[in-house]
Amino acid sequence: MKYRILVVDDEEAARYGIRKALQVKEHLILEAADLASARFLVEKEDPALVLLDVNLPDGSGIDYLRELSARRRPPTVIVITAHGSERIAIEAIRAGAYEYLAKPFEVDELRLLVKNARERDLLSEENRVLKEELGRDGRFGVMVGQSAAMKQVFDVVERVAATDVTVLILGDSGTGKELIAREIHHRSSRSSMPFVALNCAALPDSLIESELFGHEKGAFTGAIARRQGKFELADTGTLFLDEIGDMAIGTQAKVLRVLEERRFERLGSSEPLSVDVRIICATHRDLGQAIARSEFREDLYYRVRVVTIELPPLRERREDIGLLLEYFGKTVAEKYRIQWSGFTEAAIQKLLNHPWPGNVRELRNLVERCAVLCTKGPIDVGDLPAEISVPSGRGGTGCAQLPYEEARAAFEREYLAAVLDRHAGNISQAAAAIGLHRQTLQYKLKQLGIRKTWSDV
Repeated sequence: MKYRILVVDDEEAARYGIRKALQVKEHLILEAADLASARFLVEKEDPALVLLDVNLPDGSGIDYLRELSARRRPPTVIVITAHGSERIAIEAIRAGAYEYLAKPFEVDELRLLVKNARERDLLSEENRVLKEELGRDGRFGVMVGQSAAMKQVFDVVERVAATDVTVLILGDSGTGKELIAREIHHRSSRSSMPFVALNCAALPDSLIESELFGHEKGAFTGAIARRQGKFELADTGTLFLDEIGDMAIGTQAKVLRVLEERRFERLGSSEPLSVDVRIICATHRDLGQAIARSEFREDLYYRVRVVTIELPPLRERREDIGLLLEYFGKTVAEKYRIQWSGFTEAAIQKLLNHPWPGNVRELRNLVERCAVLCTKGPIDVGDLPAEISVPSGRGGTGCAQLPYEEARAAFEREYLAAVLDRHAGNISQAAAAIGLHRQTLQYKLKQLGIRKTWSDV
């Protein structure tokens, strides 16, 4: 397939010169004298490269560049400017241009830019095809999932990775918040720079500021030497603040200042240090409620949640469980150099019905335990932990082995499923029988991960 190049310039002589310079058998050259013609050709021919003049009779080339950049699969754009228009060139690069050329330009310079653009496009296409192939297997970097919820998460990650926008990742413990943060960093322009993580809930209030900002020798008792903080260590890279909802309110004010001014001081120093760092935050808490209780600063909340990514609990994406079992099983087998034979159908059914309060982390640990202990044939129901293999109703012993909250959830799940079965799946009748409003029962079913389709009437 030929490499399609669209030349947008109102000067016929300029278009002719570019066409002559680039006319080789691998190229298909298209021409437009104004924006209207350019829009028509972009929709009809889908060019890979656009050589775009800034000054056009029916509008601004920079405005059209922004329009092109907003397309789902934008073409590569090289902007053509008048000599001495460095300010325009910089604006074009910020608006999404790959490069710029100042008139008059050398033919060899034009050919080299087009050659580089084509090589870049070919590499991008190879990466896109590779991502699609991985996606068919449910893989997205180190993440696994084919559910609609996870595909939406992966799409947002892909979009935000190309920018420096601040991201807030929400989700229960064990859903993979740090993996998402690392994937954003890996896909960003900062991928070769440091990724530094700090769990804000794992440190007492007296130590977290030292961890974040560093300290000078003698700043406090035990500060025997200067130490760099996480902001300093993450300079030019990404800083991941996990469980930011548990950060002390006083520290929140200092973090807000760094986000606004990109400067801070080490403890025990008055010398400001500048930092270029991308911030990604995560929490399992409801920050709206934390703000209402004066436990989280509202101004910091709006600063960190420019883009929000919400990770669903595993019970809400049960269609991914089979993929995750296979992925973790093969990973563990390779790690310990053992044979992986998978799970029996009966064991998989038990795992699909489990509520997974610990989410993907709990599932990964279960697979590792079973793979190591069960060395003969596929893992069966009897090889599963008691809280999964033993029935959880009052007649069984499973509930007694669980923590209180998990035992209550297990009982409610079995109880409500039995009530619904007794009323042929009619939610209204089942709710009336047990003294609940229909909406309350619907919410409970969703909360407990009961996914069977029931009737509302």
